[in-house]
Amino acid sequence: MPDAMAEKLNPIPFWFLRHGETDWNAQGLSQGRTDIPLNSVGLLQARRAAKTLVGIGGIATIVASPLIRAKVTAEIAAEALGLPVALDKGLQEVCFGEQEGQPMGDWYDDWIAGHYTPAGAEPFAGLLARAVAAINRATARPGPVLVVAHGALFRALRLAFGHEPNVRTPNALPIRCEPPADGSSAWAVTPAELAPE
Repeated sequence: MPDAMAEKLNPIPFWFLRHGETDWNAQGLSQGRTDIPLNSVGLLQARRAAKTLVGIGGIATIVASPLIRAKVTAEIAAEALGLPVALDKGLQEVCFGEQEGQPMGDWYDDWIAGHYTPAGAEPFAGLLARAVAAINRATARPGPVLVVAHGALFRALRLAFGHEPNVRTPNALPIRCEPPADGSSAWAVTPAELAPE
């Protein structure tokens, strides 16, 4: 497994939001860089997340992946919050190479450990370094910052936070990410309570 401690996050809290659902999410397919739009469920999820974020209040900056599923999720939140969206290519989903469009398999653990990388895909260590650099650029902006991105990218961030990385992140659920304040090495990763539908 890559050394997460080599990839240091700025000790600045931020909000993370994975994009809403796409048809490929619903079918259990790996998306990667394939630019799949939100489906009708994903649009509803993004609107509910936006309502939740308005209720949380205080977000000053939104930075998103330029892939359409994240960009549209961010734009829906931005409209509700009255903010612009900045795009950062470093927040794009990992390139899964030959696995894109294929059923999500049981190879993630080997990929995270660095034992297997699909042909044409980005190694997990590369994703980890890219994700941390992108978050550090985002949290250098006026905060609190909302980052809108992707599930595999959040797996890399979970490792950088000091958590088990191979955990699925729900679609369109705002997650508060806070650096350790009590001398522990792990960040607090706390899902928000979604606003009523």
